[in-house]
Amino acid sequence: MAKKEQQDMDDKKTAQKKKVKELKVLDGKAAQNLSIFLGSFRLSYNQIKKAILEVDEKILTESLIQNLIKQLPQQEQLSALADLKDEYDDLSEPEQFGVIISSVTRLRPRLNAILFLLQFEEQVNNLKPDIVSVKAACEEVRSSDNFSKLVEIILLVGNFMNAGSRNAGAFGFNISFLCKLKDTKSTDQKMTLMHFIAEMCEEQYPEIIHFTEELNHVEKASRVSAEMLQKNLEQMGKQIATLEKDISTFPQTNNDQDKFVEKMTSFVQVAREQFEKLSEMHKTMEEDFADLGQYFVFDTKKTSVEEIFGDLSNFKTMFLQSVMENKKRKEAEEKIKRAKLAKEKAEKERLEKQKKNAAFDMNAEGDETGVMDSLMEALQSGAAFRRKRGPRQAANRRGNAMTSILAKELTKDDAIGQTVSKKQKVDNEAKEVTTPMEQEEMLESILTRSN
Repeated sequence: MAKKEQQDMDDKKTAQKKKVKELKVLDGKAAQNLSIFLGSFRLSYNQIKKAILEVDEKILTESLIQNLIKQLPQQEQLSALADLKDEYDDLSEPEQFGVIISSVTRLRPRLNAILFLLQFEEQVNNLKPDIVSVKAACEEVRSSDNFSKLVEIILLVGNFMNAGSRNAGAFGFNISFLCKLKDTKSTDQKMTLMHFIAEMCEEQYPEIIHFTEELNHVEKASRVSAEMLQKNLEQMGKQIATLEKDISTFPQTNNDQDKFVEKMTSFVQVAREQFEKLSEMHKTMEEDFADLGQYFVFDTKKTSVEEIFGDLSNFKTMFLQSVMENKKRKEAEEKIKRAKLAKEKAEKERLEKQKKNAAFDMNAEGDETGVMDSLMEALQSGAAFRRKRGPRQAANRRGNAMTSILAKELTKDDAIGQTVSKKQKVDNEAKEVTTPMEQEEMLESILTRSN
């Protein structure tokens, strides 16, 4: 039983070895890479060939053509595989694909042309915005009156600061100097020359600050490489010329599926028109940049597009940042000033309150002294021991007082040594007084007689 199982396993291994077909033209690594590439697409070899002949843009993608050009065997290998078409079934899959695809006339130039067709629109979309951005930036900088005034102010400030030195009385400065304004700082290190100029413009020339709104394309232009732009435009021109030459020299074919010449002829006409427009725009861009260099006096051969607009874009950003920092600094200073005023006001109110409290305490002490004096006087006179009486009691009190006065007068008239019985008699007579009015009249007559 074990021997039988071992024999079956050996038979399977032998069958697998028979299935692996030997490579006759391609090397192992190239065949493996081509096999991996073909396995990533769900298309048969004949479908790929048909799509190439018909230039079917729905099937042929940019990545497919790029990988096919990369993995495609050399022309000598393709020619050798074409001779093995009668042994097609005995060939490996990569070599079978080579046999089928080798029947396409001028395969590699055809694939390069198809790839250019698929990439052309993207190339135009990459080149055109860069050219437009540089042209627009040149026009904006050249026509901005506010930016020109700002440059004039910077020149005046620089000449004022350099008065008495060899740099005094300058007629201009390099555009790259604009970004160096932030390197010059005040003695307290809190402000830079950029902050000072921004603050001066904000207070005295507020319209100049709007130059940042006028230079809208400067940032985009700073990312454009004029050298790469020139190379890409020249490369496009070469590809169009090559395609035109291929079409003119392309051999005639009887295959109805082959529509390469037909489609490429219509495409190359459109591509030529687009290229000529881009070339004209690029020429105008270079002329505008040369005019800008003449206006601001810099050498366009030594100073590139990205350098000049990079400096302007950085200066624009720094200027706006300085304006914002000035605003924050002023708000902070105003906040500190308000806090200081509030503190001074609170201190003043506190001192005034203390003065008022001190004056009140002095008055309170004076009042207490007056109260004590009155109390002492009342104690000495005996008034402190008297009770407040009602109206009737007050009348009786006045009667008693008048009785005392009458007694004193009678004592003076009669003699000092009268008896107690006589005094009580006088008191009883005084109690018989009925009305206060009669008592007052009697008191007045006694006082008059006394006088």
